[in-house]
Amino acid sequence: MVALKFHQYQVVGRALPKDAEDTPKIYRMKLWHTNDVRAKSKFWYFLKKVKKSNGQIVAINEILEKKPTVVENYGIWLRYQSRTGYHNMYKEYRDTTLNGAVDQMCTEMASRHRVRFPCIQIIETATIVLYNRIADQTMSSCKLTNLCIVAALLLFLSLTSTAREMPSSPDVSTMKVQPEGMKDAQVEKVMAEESCEGVGEEECLMRRTLAAHIDYIYTQKNNP
Repeated sequence: MVALKFHQYQVVGRALPKDAEDTPKIYRMKLWHTNDVRAKSKFWYFLKKVKKSNGQIVAINEILEKKPTVVENYGIWLRYQSRTGYHNMYKEYRDTTLNGAVDQMCTEMASRHRVRFPCIQIIETATIVLYNRIADQTMSSCKLTNLCIVAALLLFLSLTSTAREMPSSPDVSTMKVQPEGMKDAQVEKVMAEESCEGVGEEECLMRRTLAAHIDYIYTQKNNP
């Protein structure tokens, strides 16, 4: 196992008993430091109600992980002092132990923000249980969305290809070729005569009269 630089300690202290107060109030604090001596010093630094000269350490012990081989996600709330002032920050790390996450946090703060460990105050830590599940759900939903889009595109392309019909060839039997040299009026006259098939005499007479008028108008326009 990798030797971690920082360890978590639980320090319990109180003020010295006096005649007026035989059982003074006990204070407990969880700290991270390199050894127990520095953890005691940090305990008296944060405990403003009791001075070190008037207090005593009741107990100090190191807190170890119950499952140091299981990877978990840790959230750390911290406050640090920079060259411009005090800042609050929240960080998340993935490690097998909380001490390893704190070690990662100190390394990152020193590299990115140029903050030394004595200037960092860890306010709270927590184990994020639902982080992996939410991440997995997000990844699966993204994959499902991509698959749905691809399937829709393939379906659309297949439908458009099947719905696209080939252009029908013109019926040669129904086509009528206009002879060369035939004028438009003559063509219309022939069409009028052909349209008289299956029509009464009066209807056919009206159509022929209309064709004659059209022929007359056409010839009058073409004459100089």
